[in-house]
Amino acid sequence: MSLNILVVGAGCAGPAFAHLLQKVSPSHNITVIERFSSLRTGGQQIDLKSQGVPITKGMGILPELKAACVHETGMQLVDKNGKSLMGFGINSAATGQGFNLTNEYEIMRGDMVNVFYDGSIAERQKIEKNGGKEGSLTYKFNTTMTQFTQTENGVDVTFSNGEKQHFDLVVAADGQNSRTRRTTFGDDINEKSFRTLGIHGAYYNIPRLESDDSDARIHFAPGGRMIMTRTGDRPITQVYLFIMRDKARHEHFKSVHKLPLDQQKEEWANTFKDAGWQCDRFMEGLKNTTDFYAHELGQVHMPKLYSGRVVLLGDAGYCPSPFTGMGTTLSLIGSYILAGELAKHDKNIEAALQAYHELMQPPLEKYQRFFGGSNTGFYPSSQLGITVTNHVLWALSSLRVDKLMLWMGGWLPAKKDDWKMPVYPGLSLVEDTKE
Repeated sequence: MSLNILVVGAGCAGPAFAHLLQKVSPSHNITVIERFSSLRTGGQQIDLKSQGVPITKGMGILPELKAACVHETGMQLVDKNGKSLMGFGINSAATGQGFNLTNEYEIMRGDMVNVFYDGSIAERQKIEKNGGKEGSLTYKFNTTMTQFTQTENGVDVTFSNGEKQHFDLVVAADGQNSRTRRTTFGDDINEKSFRTLGIHGAYYNIPRLESDDSDARIHFAPGGRMIMTRTGDRPITQVYLFIMRDKARHEHFKSVHKLPLDQQKEEWANTFKDAGWQCDRFMEGLKNTTDFYAHELGQVHMPKLYSGRVVLLGDAGYCPSPFTGMGTTLSLIGSYILAGELAKHDKNIEAALQAYHELMQPPLEKYQRFFGGSNTGFYPSSQLGITVTNHVLWALSSLRVDKLMLWMGGWLPAKKDDWKMPVYPGLSLVEDTKE
């Protein structure tokens, strides 16, 4: 059955879903709308791991993703003087979650968005080259939904340009702060779906120095502050600032996020000016950066992933937060299952959406969990506590028992991932996540 499907959002999840849907059922007419005038290619490093690897391999885009990888050699915990306390290598893609920051597939968000977008276009071209005459894929930028009304057999949509169109299904892939989710489920459910982690994060890039090597670095400062840098083989250094376990600052920064960017930067600079390590450099870079972004970290937990003919995909339905490192993987799992169930149930869209909701519960339960609490809980907030902890970490690293310590503290997965994805015709998956 040929369906007319609208996808809201052209980040990672939207184009990935469009690609997968064409692969398992090429007769659908797919429209992807994006409120910005072009692809949004900004952002920091994101991971591809666990089931995300065989899914992208089945899509035929794993070589392109591998070619776009940032070559990061590992991670180090450093003290206020920049001295390394403990170092870690690279996780294999199959390892999934854990404390170690660096994974086998580390990709800049913009590069990943481009690969997913180009892959969806290439899939359409391949279908047409092979004689496929049914189905289509259309991207519309600078376009939003201004109104939509659900009917018995679909959704009537009015776009920002005044155009009106009927769709059999609307797929909301418009991120953690999804407008489609809020409109569909109402303010009450939308607000309850966001579960704060009590953490605020800021992200931006600064010029790389010759002394910046390819290791990621993390520094814990008094007052529940954490600083992270990532450079890899790129000409810029990514700076990440986090505020944790501080109730007063947590409430204050909720209002800071609503301020103009210059005032937001000033608040972050004042908060981290005495945090040690290279903070003078980081705060100076903060003044001139043009890609600053800050937000409150949280997870999205929805009681149901669809309502009528509107279904949530990726962060819009189940954002796990950057601290899990599983956002992209969950988006790919969701895209794969939703596309597969729509193909499997053919004319019965309601059955496909219910199956999607049910099949997503095991991976959501697994990948929205934190190993070791929030992966930051063991670090104290006081200067004395940090000094003692730093000495302990350095000693453990010298004795080469760091992995044992992390395992005992619950920071490493207890066992290999044993959840199995369903298999759908048209998209072959392999058990081994190695290429």
